[in-house]
Amino acid sequence: MDTSASGRRIGILGGTFDPPHIGHLIVASEALWRLGLDEVRLVPAHRPPHKPDGAQDTARQRLAWTRALAEDQPGVTVADDELRRPGPSYTADTLSAMAQAEPTAHLPRWRRPDRILATARLGVVPRGGDTVADVQALAARIAPDRVDVVEAPRVDISSSLVRERIAAGRPVRHLVPPGVLRCLAADGLVPSATV
Repeated sequence: MDTSASGRRIGILGGTFDPPHIGHLIVASEALWRLGLDEVRLVPAHRPPHKPDGAQDTARQRLAWTRALAEDQPGVTVADDELRRPGPSYTADTLSAMAQAEPTAHLPRWRRPDRILATARLGVVPRGGDTVADVQALAARIAPDRVDVVEAPRVDISSSLVRERIAAGRPVRHLVPPGVLRCLAADGLVPSATV
């Protein structure tokens, strides 16, 4: 989370967005509301360091799909900062670059977690089998007073699930917003008849 020079509260939601889905939108919307943010920036990763094989689809496709995810979503925007930088996409580098672009900004496997915590508060959404209490206990141990837990409806959707369903010819219309579905059809990944 970042407070820009204008005093706006900005959240950063990074990911591969390969492809983006309803779960991404739910997390962005809940963070916007629950943390009282003015904006949530979706930031597609150029090369996610935690995924050795990288993204399945091109940066151009993922950026277009992420923009389609954000369309008509008040307060949700897309930033291509990581896609414009070569090499792996590290949160610490992205936050530092954003802080330099807005000089007064205040923005357990991350690179340079000390830099991240010095620059930003973390908004964490429990995933998988983690409970809010689990996340709060972990936050108290590693970053006291620097983590806000965002309670969001759990949706068991992932980009991997969407890709698996596309590969199997199964419908994905209920997993992705209409704009993303149109982009997937335009890229020939789903039949245009499903749009």
